[in-house]
Amino acid sequence: MPRPRAGSLPWPVPAVAGVIGGILLALGQGWGWAALLVGAGLVLWHARPVLLVLVALGGAAGWASAHAVLTRPNHLTPWFGAQVTVQGEWDGQFLTLRDPPARVTLAPKPTQGPGRLRVSGRLLAPEGRRTPGGFDQAAWFRAQGGLLSVTPGGALVGARVREFQPQGGLRGWFRRGLTTGLTERQGALMQAIELGDRGDISREQFSEGEAVRDAFARAGLAHLMALSGQNVAILTGALILLLTRLGAAPAWRFGLPVLLLGPYLLLVQSSASITRAVLMGGAVLLALALGRGRPDPPGVIALAALACLLLFPLWLTDVGFQLSFLAVLALTQSERVAGLLPGRWPRWLRLGLAATLLAEAGTLPVIAGTFGQVPLVGLPANLLAGGIMALLVPLGFLAGLLGPMALPLNMVNGVLADALLLVARTFGHAPVLSWGQVGVGGLLAYGAALLAGWLWLLGRVRAPAALSTWLACLLLTTLPGRLHPAREVVFLDVGQGDSTLIRLPHLTVLVDAGGSVGSDYDVGAHTVVPTLRALGVRKLDVLVATHADTDHIEGAASVLRAMPVGEVWIGQRKTDDPVLTAVLLAARERHVPVREVRRGDQVSSDGATLTVLWPAGHAWSTEDNDNSVALRLESRGWRAAFLGDLPAPVEERLVAGPLDLLKAAHHGSRHSTGAALLAQTAPADTVVSVGRNTYGHPHPDVLTRLTQAHSRAWRTDQLGTIRWPVP
Repeated sequence: MPRPRAGSLPWPVPAVAGVIGGILLALGQGWGWAALLVGAGLVLWHARPVLLVLVALGGAAGWASAHAVLTRPNHLTPWFGAQVTVQGEWDGQFLTLRDPPARVTLAPKPTQGPGRLRVSGRLLAPEGRRTPGGFDQAAWFRAQGGLLSVTPGGALVGARVREFQPQGGLRGWFRRGLTTGLTERQGALMQAIELGDRGDISREQFSEGEAVRDAFARAGLAHLMALSGQNVAILTGALILLLTRLGAAPAWRFGLPVLLLGPYLLLVQSSASITRAVLMGGAVLLALALGRGRPDPPGVIALAALACLLLFPLWLTDVGFQLSFLAVLALTQSERVAGLLPGRWPRWLRLGLAATLLAEAGTLPVIAGTFGQVPLVGLPANLLAGGIMALLVPLGFLAGLLGPMALPLNMVNGVLADALLLVARTFGHAPVLSWGQVGVGGLLAYGAALLAGWLWLLGRVRAPAALSTWLACLLLTTLPGRLHPAREVVFLDVGQGDSTLIRLPHLTVLVDAGGSVGSDYDVGAHTVVPTLRALGVRKLDVLVATHADTDHIEGAASVLRAMPVGEVWIGQRKTDDPVLTAVLLAARERHVPVREVRRGDQVSSDGATLTVLWPAGHAWSTEDNDNSVALRLESRGWRAAFLGDLPAPVEERLVAGPLDLLKAAHHGSRHSTGAALLAQTAPADTVVSVGRNTYGHPHPDVLTRLTQAHSRAWRTDQLGTIRWPVP
């Protein structure tokens, strides 16, 4: 391979490698040294040793910037756990307070739009990741802060709006222009696309259980509903095209859009994605203006990354940042890939296909590992949606500027919005490819496949060799799961609720799917399903709905709609309970058979047997807890029991036998896990599924009984998700 000519390395490349290394070291990640070595290696390979200074300076700057953000005091700490009333500016994502200077999230999110809020609730510290593939709120909060912006410091739960003053001024005028004359769904979509406000669109559904946002995600179009580089690219591209037609010089053609990016950022809803897009766009446009429209792509991308990471160092850990730069890096090869497609095809089609394929390939490991699924229809969906967005974004922006006078223009925007919604709904029905967590081995395999593809594009290796490498990488990442399938019980941390996964090589059972009483948070869709995908669960053989309690089965409907299920087990078929009715409706929609199980029913697989201990079925109690489905799992002499919310009097009638592991009933209620049961079963270990609550769970009496029975207690509120091996 020929050595690059001296001086061909743009200076921002080694500088940003140093910054990345410094940030990683400040985060305590040893990978930081690798980034510094890569930067130094590039400098020496290109025979520009003078740039080693930039690597060192970048490392120092990156470390200092990240350290400043990480060590900044949180002014909300003294009030954690307290009931408070605060007021500030609500932008749809964060409530910004003036005294103390802080930002908080609100749960549930107010139905009111952006404006000034006075709101009360309990202030809590952000939580880390509690389940595999789950949301790491603490890390996300840290990534939203920067040198010039306040890091979000807490979450206000049980939020109740006391006073609301709608947003006025230019933003209020712009919002009225976006929505005037449109239906609620069209207006909600326009606010998401143009302002980044997804509050209204999050509540929209195509039909029962078919959320608009979920359809966009399944179709690979979720990025369209967040202000990002695409919006900035379309708007600045339209302006550059107009200036080009007017014969403007490069300095004006690219310099004027740079000057307008600042006011644009003040107009739209502030978020990390749009701030990042404005910084990146500004760096690119400035380079184009100074380079007379002919800058070096690696240098421009590195310059944009420098502008972002020096001001917001923890964006490096943010999925949005990673996706943005991976996609942009991949897109630099669009011309090369388009040249491999048939020349008789129109140039716009070849470039569109190449860009979409490259963007999806470049972001594959992040999308698969973060979201647990890869859309299979992303290519055609993005091609169609991209054409619509190219018209809708600039026309929608113009409508916002016109305010209430935008009614005639919104007749066109309404048609375009409906077309985009139709694309999302149509392709949102297509199947998705489930994916587990991506580990070091998966990243190495992806890197090898990427290198093979790159060398093939450069003509350094033949297509059969590249294809063989891809197949080998695919095989090597698939084999471990096939050779060593999981045998475990996973107690998911779903807060104050229940959800337990039983995994055997040929049998996967989910017992309950959590729920959130008095909240709009969908535990099934946003906690249980991502966890299942992260664990590599592609289907469920059995979904057990133990009894008609919200905190146990509310999430089951979302699980049924998200993945294949063999059958649903229930105990009592209540006809007057709305939560159970919703689960049964979802099962009917997906053509999943429902089985009413009774004591003695069982299923066996892989040397293990799952047996129903309760209900007997001959009579039903008026208390739902008494009718809970209870199960016992036996495998090679090892035994575990899962008791739902059964009270002590029913527990004594189970005859569960000796146990190695007990799943405590009713989250550790004082009326369950009685002394008689513990004497009968003598479990060495007991798991309590519990979250923050006002019921006193787990009750001190239960913990005392477990201690007296010499049973170790394991709590999800303290340990997060608990994974227990099955012999």
